[in-house]
Amino acid sequence: MRAKVHVFLKPGVLDVQGKAVEQALHGLGWDGVEHVRVGRTIEFDLAASDAAAAEAEVKAMCDKLLANTVIESYRVEVA
Repeated sequence: MRAKVHVFLKPGVLDVQGKAVEQALHGLGWDGVEHVRVGRTIEFDLAASDAAAAEAEVKAMCDKLLANTVIESYRVEVA
């Protein structure tokens, strides 16, 4: 199975990288862009045949390693 994890800073946590991208976009003329948040995507193959079990396993990986759950949230896709 293929797993995809999207990790973003939680609302209220200052996203310095997102702010820099927002300012750069404004500097290039896109003044209507607001509230930019930058995250990361982690993709990998997983040896599993059951989608529900695979999703639970990936969520455990996120909680232990892939995301800092104090300041980040994540979304898991398994296909």
